[in-house]
Amino acid sequence: MTLNEIRSQGFWIPGGSKQVAKVLSKCVVCRKLRSDAQGQEMADLPKERVEPSPPFTYVGMDCFGPMLVKNGRKEVKRYGLLFTCFCSRAVHLEMLDDMTTDSLINGIRCFIAIRGAAQKIFCDQGTNFVGADNELRSALKEMDEDELKQRLRDHQIQFVFNTPYASHAGGVWERQVQTVKSVLRAMTALCPGRLDDSSLRTVLYEAMAIVNCRPITAVHQGDPTSPEPLTPNHILTMKSSVPLSPPGKFMTEDLFLRKRWRRVQFLAQQFWSRWRKEYILALTQRQKWLHPKRNLKVRDVVLVKDQELPRNQWPLARVVAASPDDDGLVRHVTLNIAAKDLDKNGKRRSKLSVVERPVHKLILILESN
Repeated sequence: MTLNEIRSQGFWIPGGSKQVAKVLSKCVVCRKLRSDAQGQEMADLPKERVEPSPPFTYVGMDCFGPMLVKNGRKEVKRYGLLFTCFCSRAVHLEMLDDMTTDSLINGIRCFIAIRGAAQKIFCDQGTNFVGADNELRSALKEMDEDELKQRLRDHQIQFVFNTPYASHAGGVWERQVQTVKSVLRAMTALCPGRLDDSSLRTVLYEAMAIVNCRPITAVHQGDPTSPEPLTPNHILTMKSSVPLSPPGKFMTEDLFLRKRWRRVQFLAQQFWSRWRKEYILALTQRQKWLHPKRNLKVRDVVLVKDQELPRNQWPLARVVAASPDDDGLVRHVTLNIAAKDLDKNGKRRSKLSVVERPVHKLILILESN
């Protein structure tokens, strides 16, 4: 349209298409209306993923749910807490009574009691995750003896939080959450209101044992003489066989019997069959973010994407800090963003706030000189 308007005014520009595209690419209004979000080449795997380490030394953590269970005459919500090992790709599941900080700390302590202490726990910035980190830090400050405090600080778990709104940065545990959650929902839907806390905890442990028997290598699949595929249980238990279920034939009628252990074993049987059919057969390789892009710089003006607002209401922000990763590429920045507020007289005023965002949620509007 721009090129045709120029020609209708009697002007002919050699290489006009390229010149128009070059001018429009620097237009602030056009960028606000039509430009795509920033991208960046996918980062290399962190060293915690590629260096050998004992199981569950470096783990990713996330919550999922809710799941309804029977508690007396009423139904209550329960949640799952998933840990996945960065090295062995094993998973560990715990049940949470609610999403509070206290319940999360109890779940972490149960995990440590079974799997041993972890050095780093990677997670998103959920309120209960941040609250657990703050609670443990404040408890450490209450200790009096400096030597004991320093010893505990050296052996304390380090929480590593992702950038806000960067769910793609936690794909190593989000993938495992999706694996477990999609099938658990179908299982619990078979007997709504018939599971109690003990039964749900057993179902989670049965699901954990099944997922840890999955193959994590696909070497020489067409060779019948090749060794068996490697599974997380090879590293955790030194056993390759799947844990056997209790003797007996479990049928649909077991869902309605008073013997809860048979109900749980039938659900575990359903988990294994559905997980094998729906997850294993659906594994595909997806590749994106293959090429490096321009790094955002300090004083760049960007548009912050907000899925809850229309595009013409997205706020403008200025980059105040850009932290490159080890490969020199910037994937998250710190912004000064204007927030509307009311003063004492009830008048609207703009107040600057500092936020952190991934580059995939930002649209470059004006480059710094």
